[in-house]
Amino acid sequence: MGSKALSATFEWGPSTIRHELANLEELGLLAHPHTSAGRVPTEAGYRYFVDRLLPTEPAGPPLSLSLVRRELDEAMRVTTETLSQVTNLLAIVTAPPIETSTIRHVEVLALQPQVLMVVVITSTGGVTKRLFTFARPVDTGLADWAASYLNERLVGMGLGARMLGQRLADPSLSVTERQFLDALSPVFTELEASAQASLYVDGAAKLLTIGRVGDVSELNLLMDMLERRVAVLEVLRSALVVPHDVAVRIGAENPEPALRSLALVAASYGLPQRSLGTVSVIGPLRMDYGGAIRAVREAAAQLSSFVSDVYDTR
Repeated sequence: MGSKALSATFEWGPSTIRHELANLEELGLLAHPHTSAGRVPTEAGYRYFVDRLLPTEPAGPPLSLSLVRRELDEAMRVTTETLSQVTNLLAIVTAPPIETSTIRHVEVLALQPQVLMVVVITSTGGVTKRLFTFARPVDTGLADWAASYLNERLVGMGLGARMLGQRLADPSLSVTERQFLDALSPVFTELEASAQASLYVDGAAKLLTIGRVGDVSELNLLMDMLERRVAVLEVLRSALVVPHDVAVRIGAENPEPALRSLALVAASYGLPQRSLGTVSVIGPLRMDYGGAIRAVREAAAQLSSFVSDVYDTR
């Protein structure tokens, strides 16, 4: 938009507007990438806008996640999908670490004479199922005993507790019972390792929109980062220096090369005295920062309320 068109909206003349834009360019807040093109905000310009010009309470309808009576895994998915739809950005939500959950119930089900399924239900509503195949048919009485024994010994224990494995090693049991429990033990001892990848992502295709990502190589870097879940977690952890506050990282403020041309808005959620996970969106530098900040803040608040209810009833 030219200075003459702008002057029709504001009280200043075209020359005054051009002078002010030139001053902003000298301050490093605007850039003039092409001679025939207009000026665009620099990363410093976006930072200035977010820190000093953005309204404290951006206008807009409140975010509604409808998390009541949902299991934890479903609540994470709903939050991610809703956040991406509302902001039209890539949304990422990390689940609470496995060690914050306890075992609520264990089932040992005989599917076939030589095939068993062990089902572990956690205090946060998570359900883990694992099949075990044996060389010989399994005595149904042994399977029923194992279910009762495991519930008696393990219910209430944290999934990350070191004593969990010790609870399964009972010298008073018979050789047959100990061998059977040893065969089933991976469903408990490997739960923590498998749960570390609890990362929910939605809206990656939204970044393919023309003009949202600089070029294909930048998009490839981002997709590669999303596949490296440890890298994503580290990015979010470094951004959230102040717990329960919204962090905005613009362009080069992000240490991860895949985010150098993008912006990240993130917040933590959890219990009053403990952060359990993060809610975040990633998008182009030219995003609706007010809307993104509001949506992330409200999503984190509603998730915090949800997990507080879940953890209070475990």
